[in-house]
Amino acid sequence: MKLTVITPSGVLYNEDVDYIVVSSKNNGDFAVLENHAPIISTIDVGYIKMVKEQSHLFTVIINGVLEQQDNFINVIAQEAHVGLNKESAMDHLNQVRHERLEENRQRTMDFLKAERELKKSIREAQASKR
Repeated sequence: MKLTVITPSGVLYNEDVDYIVVSSKNNGDFAVLENHAPIISTIDVGYIKMVKEQSHLFTVIINGVLEQQDNFINVIAQEAHVGLNKESAMDHLNQVRHERLEENRQRTMDFLKAERELKKSIREAQASKR
């Protein structure tokens, strides 16, 4: 089976797998084996355990949709990260989310500072016209 995981940043995973196990907070757990009936499912917060031969990888998913048909599994997720186990994948995801929040906070502070400076310049320009 072919598994593809796509995020807004691009393709995160695109490999053949023997089977997957999906765990989602709201939808519970289920496995997708070869020749599985077509399925579409949401993954609110959860993970996909990807099994290929004797190796296992985990992809933590936040806000995703899984679609399987004809042994092609496509996952589109708002955020996803791969790890050797679900804890390491979740740790990496949390670290990236924390960094993004910090960047957004800094951008907001920079914007507010620029806005104050612009207002001050406008007041000074209006005062010099009088």
